[in-house]
Amino acid sequence: MNRPTPGAALGLAAAALLLAGCAATDPAADAAADPSGVSVIATTTVWGDVADQIATCAGAGGVRTLMPVGADPHDFSASSKDVAAMAAADLVIANGLGLEAGLEDALAAAERDGTRLLEVAPELDPLPFGEAHQDEGEAHQDEGEEHQDEGEEHQDEGEQHQDEGEHGHSGDDPHVWLDVARVATAATLIGDALAEQSGDARFAQCGGQLAEELTALDGEITSTLAAIPAERRILVTDHDAFGYFAAAYDFDVAGVVVPGGSTLARPSSAELAALTETVRQSGVPAIFANTANPQALVDALAAEVGDIEVVELYEGSLGEPGSGADTYQGMMRTNAERISAALAG
Repeated sequence: MNRPTPGAALGLAAAALLLAGCAATDPAADAAADPSGVSVIATTTVWGDVADQIATCAGAGGVRTLMPVGADPHDFSASSKDVAAMAAADLVIANGLGLEAGLEDALAAAERDGTRLLEVAPELDPLPFGEAHQDEGEAHQDEGEEHQDEGEEHQDEGEQHQDEGEHGHSGDDPHVWLDVARVATAATLIGDALAEQSGDARFAQCGGQLAEELTALDGEITSTLAAIPAERRILVTDHDAFGYFAAAYDFDVAGVVVPGGSTLARPSSAELAALTETVRQSGVPAIFANTANPQALVDALAAEVGDIEVVELYEGSLGEPGSGADTYQGMMRTNAERISAALAG
């Protein structure tokens, strides 16, 4: 891996970041093609966009994003070219906290080979799963009283899902990017890391500028959601991704279709039956599905409940160009607008 010497790095403080390469070329060769640049790779489209906005502001080149638009971060695996590109990069920006399960070995190997790994989520005051759902337990307690035999079903269910930890998350929730204020903090962290890696203070300045923009966006999101009355601030989602969003913008998560924080687990029939009853009792007008995942289970739940809308949100990936969600800011504006339209009444 070609890296500038410390002396060269000082002399090239204003040098541009090297675009790590496109899928049609050899990513390992691309990452080392310009010894005056700093090669940067981000794992997800969200962190790739944030890093690229900072790099562009600083007058540098692009940042390669490993995952394509529409990819599910929980289910993405690295190709041999991806592994080579990360090993040849100077800086890899990842989410962490178990989100990129299929990349963990490759990320660890790249770090051992000398690539700097910045895992963003652990630095953003992560929440344990379920912390934002304080009254969800009360709802399920009431539900349990109405369904006295459900406990036996869930006892069996617990035995069936002893290995759920292999497919879901435990501990801290990795979905930090759905809280704009946390991403504002991340912009500063990424800008500082780029500045340290390149020796160019403009990256830190641009990280700070993006943080200010995102702080303003956070207020804008709050205003967009203000039309939803308190009694309708209830979310039912395809999987447990909206804990940070709920905590930041004053929502309750009544239930999730796929158990755990990963999209890779599968609900039992007892879980789906219990969720159907929860949705009926809560009277929510919409179920929110992830644009990056098949929504057959969500559609089945909606059909069972009846008279309920399925609304797609951008959870794990930005949208395609022209979708209005092809930047992080556009993604969060689009989600807020769709949630407001579905729940405001």
